[in-house]
Amino acid sequence: MNTVVADITYRAMLGRKRIWLLVLLPVALVAIALLLRLLNGQSEQTAVTLMKTFAIGTMLPLLGLIGGTGVIAPEIEDGTIIHLLSKPISRPVIAVTKFVVAASLIAVFAAVSTFAAAYLLTGMESDVAIGFTFGALFGGVAYAAVFLLLGVLTRHAVAIGVIYALVWEGVVGGYVPGARKFSIQQWAQSLADYVSSSAFFSTEVTLGFAVPAMAIVTVGAVLWTGQRLRSLSLTGDD
Repeated sequence: MNTVVADITYRAMLGRKRIWLLVLLPVALVAIALLLRLLNGQSEQTAVTLMKTFAIGTMLPLLGLIGGTGVIAPEIEDGTIIHLLSKPISRPVIAVTKFVVAASLIAVFAAVSTFAAAYLLTGMESDVAIGFTFGALFGGVAYAAVFLLLGVLTRHAVAIGVIYALVWEGVVGGYVPGARKFSIQQWAQSLADYVSSSAFFSTEVTLGFAVPAMAIVTVGAVLWTGQRLRSLSLTGDD
């Protein structure tokens, strides 16, 4: 990891309009939880439903898209990546650094807001808040790697990422039984289910499959990103 590249990337991410997108989704989650708490009081079933459908099902992949593509795709689009690639820094180090920045931002925004929202609705009952926080944390890391890779594979990363997040993760991965094993959203829920003891929550994907799959996808995507950066020429052409 290169601290100079990390510092520049953090500054760019936190100074762009993307920071408002990173903040908006978590704030919306907490606001919805607060409203439900005021209307219905504490409800474990409501908390599980909100965490599954919004926190893990909607917010997490979108934060992954914003953070994962945001740390590198804009630099490729405007050509400033060439300045970075001209420095004596190995491409894999650049890839790892960009990943760490994206993963840390997603983890903070996703995990903190998920815990806050679940805690508002359940307190520490059945470890629902802790379970979904773990799911958001590790799921966010996996999404960061996948969308980082997407950012270097295509100049249409955001459009393709939205389709992936909404269609594959939201529809196919959520409702097609055979496809659930290949959904980061489902892997995150498997972690949440393992930690939580809620009677209102169960998953079909086992933890024994989810954890190795998440690790393989994360590491594989980061390694592939490093190799892809090697193929970028200093003229800006792929």
